[in-house]
Parts: sequence; C-alpha cells; structure tokens
Amino acid sequence: MKSKGKAANYKPAEDRKKDLRLAISRIEHGRANTKEAKLTIAAVAREAGVSTALIHNHYPAIAETIREKQGRSSRAMRDVKHQDLSAERQKSAGYRQEIDELKAKLASIASINEVLLEENRVLKAKLKDRSVVELVSSQPRR
Repeated sequence: MKSKGKAANYKPAEDRKKDLRLAISRIEHGRANTKEAKLTIAAVAREAGVSTALIHNHYPAIAETIREKQGRSSRAMRDVKHQDLSAERQKSAGYRQEIDELKAKLASIASINEVLLEENRVLKAKLKDRSVVELVSSQPRR
C-alpha cells in the first residue's frame, strides 16, 4: 500500500525536469492538457501538476527558460539595464564636465564684472571731483 502525503508526490529531479520540459512543449504547441494557451511559470506549473514555488526554488533553469521564451530573460533584462546605466553614466560625466566649464566661465565673468565695477566707481569719483571739467564739444552735433 502506498503512503499518502509528500512521499507519494516525490519524483526524482530528472523525471520532474522532464515533466516540466514536456509541459512547456505542450503549451507552446497548443496541446496542453489544462488548455493553457500562454506560456508562463504558473501555466507550466499547472500543466506539470506542481507549484510555481517548486519551479522557482528547485528548477531555476526551467524558470529562466520560460522567461527567455517570454522575452523576459533575467539575463537579458540585466544586460539591458547595465547598458542603460552605462549610457546614463556617460551622460552624467558629460554633464559634470559641462558644469565645471560653466563654473569656470562664471568665475571669469564675475572677475571681469568686479574689475568693471571698480573702474565705474573710480570714474564716478573723478566725475564728482571739482577739479575735473567735463569737456563739451564746440562743434554742433549733426
């Protein structure tokens, strides 16, 4: 007499892996016993008669195969994110360089502005000095 419970559902890992691959194939070819039409981890689990947790925890390669077939491979997604991150880092480096250049230009302009303000103060002081006479042209303006 067979015992019920965990031991009754036990299958060797290779047999379970074969069952999962067959379930994937049946779903892909539209011959699923459970009438699953879309390939997902949950659909494969239902078709193979196991839990999704079993696939995630004990058969990560099968889970990755399913994701790849869905176009959501974690490796592919990671690579895309890595490329995006690299592109953003390059942009950021360019922006930092531009900021540094603008800060240098701003410092130069501020320095020139200070010189001009000082020259303006000197000229205003000379204009107020009574010994300085403003020259007016004797020729009529045209």
